[in-house]
Amino acid sequence: MNETEPKIRLYVDTPLHEGAEIGLDRGQSNYLVTVMRLEAGAGVAVFNGCDGEWRAEVTDAHRKAATLTARTRMRVQEPLPDLHLLFAPIKKARTDFIVEKACELGCARVRPVITRYTQSDRLNIDRLHAHMIEAAEQCGGVNVPGLDPAQPLGTVLAEWPEERLLIFCDEARTAPPLPTALAETPRGTPAALLIGPEGGFSPEEAERLRAHPAALSVSLGPRILRADTAAVAALALAQVALGDWRA
Repeated sequence: MNETEPKIRLYVDTPLHEGAEIGLDRGQSNYLVTVMRLEAGAGVAVFNGCDGEWRAEVTDAHRKAATLTARTRMRVQEPLPDLHLLFAPIKKARTDFIVEKACELGCARVRPVITRYTQSDRLNIDRLHAHMIEAAEQCGGVNVPGLDPAQPLGTVLAEWPEERLLIFCDEARTAPPLPTALAETPRGTPAALLIGPEGGFSPEEAERLRAHPAALSVSLGPRILRADTAAVAALALAQVALGDWRA
């Protein structure tokens, strides 16, 4: 097998260890054999979100049911920063964008929440999970964030664990900028970002959030951002302050 680093990466739902046989589904098999024209002996990088990244060899190049064999581990599994993203679902394509970017930016868990002004409470969790897998394959990550079913915001707040900081992205102009608000927060603090829907939170929701004992109100700058833009901006800033974007 060619020992150069494989250019193709696949997420597989199979335990990975030396010699593990990996049966691919029809879509993955067709992609490798028909689209990418791989033959027996070709190298593929595989990961499953818990066993690191492995160099695998195509051992059966069947376009409907290809088989790989794991050979050597290229990277150990490293945990993601303990950072969650809570967001109110928006239009389909933009919700897809949010979960893809959450994966690329190293978010550990994605939690949709239903607020008063949420535009859509119907989510295809399987489709969103597939988008995150594709994002992980493309960005070189070995983790796929957890993805929860949507819950009402009130339920989430009532059950909120006191040890997890809730970073409330507040549209109020009096809230401090996110980097300033987190300047003294130790790196690695369990945290979650909360992004509101288009139209923002209702006055009652905003008041409850500001009064919540775990909540920290922050600003994302002088301009009101679209929900998908806000999610990317907040995740990037939080990763610098608390996560793995800081030496």
